[in-house]
Amino acid sequence: MNTATDTSVEVRVETATQLEDQLNAAIQHLQPQATRSGHGILVTRLNPGHFTISVSDEVPFGLTRERSH
Repeated sequence: MNTATDTSVEVRVETATQLEDQLNAAIQHLQPQATRSGHGILVTRLNPGHFTISVSDEVPFGLTRERSH
């Protein structure tokens, strides 16, 4: 994880192994806040190897969704 808050994490990686590990860590970091807020988690691919993961009211509670930007 490069940067993190209670509701958002920015991830930059160079390998597929790093990607899986970092995305899983980011989702685990955000799950308590998502549970408290009643929202889901949105993973947004900004560029190859660059993602933001955030608690989002666009995603139903209990779900994680992905989108490319």
